[in-house]
Amino acid sequence: MLFFKPKSFLGVDIGTNSIKIVEIINSDKKPKLRNYGWLETYGYLERLNDAIQTSSLKILEKDAVKLLKFLISQLKPKTDKVVASLPSFAAFITLLETPLMSAADTAKTVVFQARQYIPIPVSEVTIDWLKVGEREDEEGVKKQQILLISVPNERIKSYQSIFKAAGLKLVALEIESFSLARALVGSDPTPTILADIGGRSTNIAVVDQGFWKYNGRTDFAGGSLTRAIASSVNIDIKRAEDLKKRRGLSGVGGEYELSTLMIPFLDVIIEEVRRVKDAYEKEYQGKIERVILAGGGANLLGIENYFTERLGLTAVKGAPFNKISYPSKLEPVVNEMGPSLAVAIGLGIRNFV
Repeated sequence: MLFFKPKSFLGVDIGTNSIKIVEIINSDKKPKLRNYGWLETYGYLERLNDAIQTSSLKILEKDAVKLLKFLISQLKPKTDKVVASLPSFAAFITLLETPLMSAADTAKTVVFQARQYIPIPVSEVTIDWLKVGEREDEEGVKKQQILLISVPNERIKSYQSIFKAAGLKLVALEIESFSLARALVGSDPTPTILADIGGRSTNIAVVDQGFWKYNGRTDFAGGSLTRAIASSVNIDIKRAEDLKKRRGLSGVGGEYELSTLMIPFLDVIIEEVRRVKDAYEKEYQGKIERVILAGGGANLLGIENYFTERLGLTAVKGAPFNKISYPSKLEPVVNEMGPSLAVAIGLGIRNFV
């Protein structure tokens, strides 16, 4: 625990193919953006081992440290305090339901029940929990919903080692879905699906009453769309990525054919979103009202309309810059940068909202 609150924090989002940093300063009205930057690699599109981290590979510490040091040398932040993201696949997250009880009794119950849900020994993980709701069951018994979070100690030590080697002080680690919820939903109670379309995977989270409630994931993501174009048109990966970004799903004539190459892969992502929606609504008797798109894949031209048509739900692009103040010169680009920087912004404002 910090005995005093620093005036600024670095939100650091280490993804599968990029590292993004924002420096957020505390202010009276809104947290303020002082600086930002990110580095991205496209090697992962061709070779699995070129990813910075994946669900099946440990994070590549040397690569992460190298990228962090370079970014910090360019940004020259006024703080070394870091709040960093953990990918959802790096943690075990479960929503438990228990009888309503005191915080002390809840803590004991959570530790006891954790053994049933965590696939590795409890001694090898760090456990945390958060009360995220209450309800009455059919018999009128009051129940509480508890979010159980456990992270392998090995993964935590790896992150601590990375930031120490980069000359930074790791203050907190947070699951990226929680950071997204803070940046894109906040205290809005609307039942929402967050679809974070990254380079190597898409994470799908349900946020209800401002709290994370349910999660899903698919390995189909932005890279899948790029590889579909590259293999079908027989062009290299970088050119395919450029075509995808410039034309998206909005092409006409010859460009329409290019757009259709991506549709089958995008449909897989949408079907996983639908599965998460249906499972949540069935299990918790809720009603999802919207989809917010995040990650680099959210910038695909025409993607909001396509999601809306296929799901029958309003789909919008995430706008995390609404949660902060920023230099007016960034106004022309915040709409495009927002989905990619959403996790980092959510991390950066963690201690100020």
